[in-house]
Amino acid sequence: MGTRIIICSNCGTVNKNSDYCTSCNVLISDKKKRALKAKEVKEKQIKEAIDDLENQNLAERLKKHPNIFYKILGWIMYSVITVVSIIAAGLAWIIAMIAAG
Repeated sequence: MGTRIIICSNCGTVNKNSDYCTSCNVLISDKKKRALKAKEVKEKQIKEAIDDLENQNLAERLKKHPNIFYKILGWIMYSVITVVSIIAAGLAWIIAMIAAG
């Protein structure tokens, strides 16, 4: 590998074979910047997945409640939501088939 000459975008200093600027100590290596960005994106995806698991909807929370009455209410809500969704999907399909001719 040859000599890498990179001009610092922060201070304009010319740096040779260095990942950080010799003058202002700013990261100038593209490989390290990409690796840091990939790490940040991965951490953000993990955080979003954890948030999705922790922030459940009302029916899901009620289904896991220790009180049996709330648990039954959660299952009823979950069932109603599921049935309404199935009916709405069926109606949408029927309307699309009628419109298609």
